[in-house]
Amino acid sequence: MLARDLAQFISQNRETVAALFDRYRKSGKTLFLHSDLWDECKVFCREYCAGEYLDSPLAEMISKTQEATVVHPWFCFEVRPRVAHWQYFRFHLETLDVNEITIAEFLRVKESVVGCHSGDWQLEIDLGPFERNFPKMSQTRSIGRGVEYLNRRLSGRLSHDLTRGDELILSFLRVHSHQGVPFMISNQINSVESLQNSLRLAMEHLEKFGEETPWSELAGFLGKIGFEPGWGRTGKRIAENFSLLADILEAPDYRAIEKFFSRIPMIFNIVILSPHGYFGQENVLGLPDTGGQVVYILDQVRALEKEMRRRIHEQGLDVIPRILIVTRLIPEAGETTCDQRVEKVFGTENVHILRVPFRSATGQVIPHWISRFEIWPFLERFAADVKEEIISELGCRPDLIIGNYSDGNLVAYLLSHALGVTQCNIAHALEKTKYLFSALYWRDMEEKYHFSCQFTADLIAMNAADFIITSTYQEIAGSEAIVGQYESYATFTMPGLYRVIDGIDVFDPKFNIVSPGADEDVYFPYFDEERRHGHLHDEISELLFGGADRPDGRGMLADPEKPLLFTMARLDKIKNLTGLVAWYGESERLRSQANLLVVGGAIDPALSSDHEEQAQIRLMHDLFDRYGLDNQVRWLGVRLEKNLSGEIYRYIADRRGAFVQPAFFEAFGLTVIESMASGLPTFATRYGGPLEIIENGVSGFHIDPNHGERAAEIIAEFFEQCETDEAYWHALSQGAINRVQAKYTWARYANRLVSLSCIYGFWKFATNLERQETGRYLEMFYNLQFKRQAATLGVP
Repeated sequence: MLARDLAQFISQNRETVAALFDRYRKSGKTLFLHSDLWDECKVFCREYCAGEYLDSPLAEMISKTQEATVVHPWFCFEVRPRVAHWQYFRFHLETLDVNEITIAEFLRVKESVVGCHSGDWQLEIDLGPFERNFPKMSQTRSIGRGVEYLNRRLSGRLSHDLTRGDELILSFLRVHSHQGVPFMISNQINSVESLQNSLRLAMEHLEKFGEETPWSELAGFLGKIGFEPGWGRTGKRIAENFSLLADILEAPDYRAIEKFFSRIPMIFNIVILSPHGYFGQENVLGLPDTGGQVVYILDQVRALEKEMRRRIHEQGLDVIPRILIVTRLIPEAGETTCDQRVEKVFGTENVHILRVPFRSATGQVIPHWISRFEIWPFLERFAADVKEEIISELGCRPDLIIGNYSDGNLVAYLLSHALGVTQCNIAHALEKTKYLFSALYWRDMEEKYHFSCQFTADLIAMNAADFIITSTYQEIAGSEAIVGQYESYATFTMPGLYRVIDGIDVFDPKFNIVSPGADEDVYFPYFDEERRHGHLHDEISELLFGGADRPDGRGMLADPEKPLLFTMARLDKIKNLTGLVAWYGESERLRSQANLLVVGGAIDPALSSDHEEQAQIRLMHDLFDRYGLDNQVRWLGVRLEKNLSGEIYRYIADRRGAFVQPAFFEAFGLTVIESMASGLPTFATRYGGPLEIIENGVSGFHIDPNHGERAAEIIAEFFEQCETDEAYWHALSQGAINRVQAKYTWARYANRLVSLSCIYGFWKFATNLERQETGRYLEMFYNLQFKRQAATLGVP
């Protein structure tokens, strides 16, 4: 899109353009969203010129605009012509002159909206200059496939300079050991030539033995020519790995590189960080700041341990892998185990929750829960204490540190920096895209959310990470119409604090999509009768259809024969459970077709310590009263044990119900995966991960939470069609099951994550992936900006 095309169109249609801009100006707004601009443009074109200009350069620009700002005499547009590409245009409202402007110029105009004028000094954050010589992808379809790109780059680099590349591989193979025991090769192999000779001798020797010959019978000869354990448990596996390495040394291929390096024994101890909320295995879901992330991590570690044990066995080693989930110890833990220092994770061999307390400035343990928005001043001391605790528990440094959410990722940065360990980030949900204009109006939200700390922590952690995994493409780069969560950090301004010119590049090969799954032992199809928990059905029936006199519930279903529309989430504004109840209350069509079951929050606001949740509880009661819902909606303020929640999905499927996830934004959507895996037709927000998870009309339906009336119609239409055609329900149910089994399993996730850890470990060793210049810049940003903002919260 070029400014000259816009200028040419304006010169030929000045009166029309002036009339359109005048309509925008008369709206009284200074900030416009895409919907404001495009909806008004379409109305104007139909009324003013019978739709004639909807295919014009100006209409095309408006259709691609994410935000626009009017500050007389300028009208400035932030245009996203395609995924992860941006342009900025400025129009003079009187002369209609147009020109393309820089990011900084556009941000300065936005800042003036909140009284920060262009003459004011403003810190600019620009990480771009540090990344100029680092390889980046160029195609939007490659975003989220970073390791594939890096492997291609590496194979090209090794092919270009075989001698230097082979020496690099040799050096890497010589550094591997565990607790003083060497793996892969010994000091006897001291050159590439000797490595190639030993490989030739070893492969000739292996031809004399059967494929199942164990390492113990081969170790004598292989040890004499310089090979240590780690190549495999059997002759077949050992021969495969020798052959892969020989091929790479002779003619590097990116597929062979990924396969070989993912087989090297590198990952024995993992630390996973999740500081905020109540992290436990029982009685925690539904407590403040405690939801899907806890479920995700507990399922994640079970799958990771199985994968690590499988790999270590195939490598021919007798090492016991360990995983530590590090979280906060909370003495005032209520009915949870969050006051216990160490807790073994159910269903694992050697996975533990390690809890470390937050401390006051004088070293006293902080006893009470602290909101995730207010924990920033405690994290540096917490990281230092965690470092000592994990070294004590493991007896060595971990091989991989995985951060979760903004706070966990910042602590991962501090630990990785201190220990020199590979850092992986998982955001789950970046708050910046959840709250409208959260950066621009950060001061107005600071008392409650402290975004000055959180967005700064996000920038530091995501740029410091060796690799980042996301559940979906949407999380990184959005879609044609929606900005990605990470993409939103590329440019933004927090007036009076700093202006971000280049905060993150979504074409960076550190980004990889690794989608989680649902626990297959808990969430399985409703028709798998042998695995069903029939003994829970009486309890479920009482929960769903019991009386209205229970203190943790409201509503009693007058017509229990109707199918159930089920939703379950935290009771906060973003999850939009109250929005769903309002849609239902206003739709006679939907109310006639189905009852609504809501599981979330507490019934009594006095039982919540979270202000936002308290407001949502009061709103929920108001909606019940306003629409007279007590006979059609069952609201339960309960925390469901996993097996019980899994059986509830199936119980509702037995009754030909459906599941709905109405959030304004959902980074991934574990409950969406759980319901689909159980065979429950699912409706979910089109904003975030569910847009990729669900194939609309095949494995579920997308709904727009901003258009509740239409969402209610879509759900009602589904139940109406099921009433006349039972096969329709079965088709959607089976489509949901097929989708999850093909794309979203924890076994697939764990295999990919461990492989990535090995490959990025090699890249950290082999290239300047540590990006030392960027690291120094981030250290300064942390010490001079983040710590100053965190200090404003104060530590008691």
